[in-house]
Amino acid sequence: MKRTAFFISDGTGITAETLGQSLLAQFETITFTKLTRPYIDTAEKARAMVQQINKAADSDGARPIIFDTLVNQEIRDILAESNGFMIDIFSSFLAPLEHELMSRSSYSVGKSHSISHNANYMERIDAVNFALDNDDGARTHYYDKADLILVGVSRCGKTPTCLYMAMQYGIRAANYPLTEDDMERLQLPTALKTHRDKLFGLTIDPDRLTAIRNERKPNSRYASYAQCEFEVREVENLFRRENINYINSTHFSVEEISAKILVEKGVERRDRKSVV
Repeated sequence: MKRTAFFISDGTGITAETLGQSLLAQFETITFTKLTRPYIDTAEKARAMVQQINKAADSDGARPIIFDTLVNQEIRDILAESNGFMIDIFSSFLAPLEHELMSRSSYSVGKSHSISHNANYMERIDAVNFALDNDDGARTHYYDKADLILVGVSRCGKTPTCLYMAMQYGIRAANYPLTEDDMERLQLPTALKTHRDKLFGLTIDPDRLTAIRNERKPNSRYASYAQCEFEVREVENLFRRENINYINSTHFSVEEISAKILVEKGVERRDRKSVV
């Protein structure tokens, strides 16, 4: 079965998309075409959206699912004329919250993602810069300022995980690739020894690592199964010998990897302090 889902907002659309994606993921037997439509903030844009929704309904032979975080009632009324099934995320949650908190919400656009209302926006920007500056062992003299240092073989997912934690949570994460020389020495590189408490390991199935490396350097020794299997085996031995916690990244998304790391290391997410 195929259905279309729209994530519509008069802001960035991040909230509608995040919650909508989580809900749709529960329906594994249905294939969804997912379309995000941010900044639908005028009647003209809303009427254009109605045409898109109706076209999708005709194509699918079923009503599109609409997740919206619209605060403008006029725009909501226009979208309500479409042949779609609307889920108003704000109304679903704000009404009971208003009752519990005995306070009216502001019903303002883009509160949680605006610079002016997010005290830790610059924390996240600084964390992204830190992750980029300290990627792939490029610099090691700033490790004292890191919240975490991810270690593992090349191409096991260290960089995207560091960037995700920086952008989402303001975590300053560096990463260091363990090389064949490191494995032959049977000990941690000197740059990592003094920051042992910040280390967390990533590993990966050798066949998956082979596929990833072949996309970058096809038919090379670096991408061969034998080399990948050797590196993974040796780095896991190093993790066990040095008592470094690690997880296998093969079957986890970057979101899941990040959450598991933060729980294991007990690192507090800076976004929890955000004013939204």
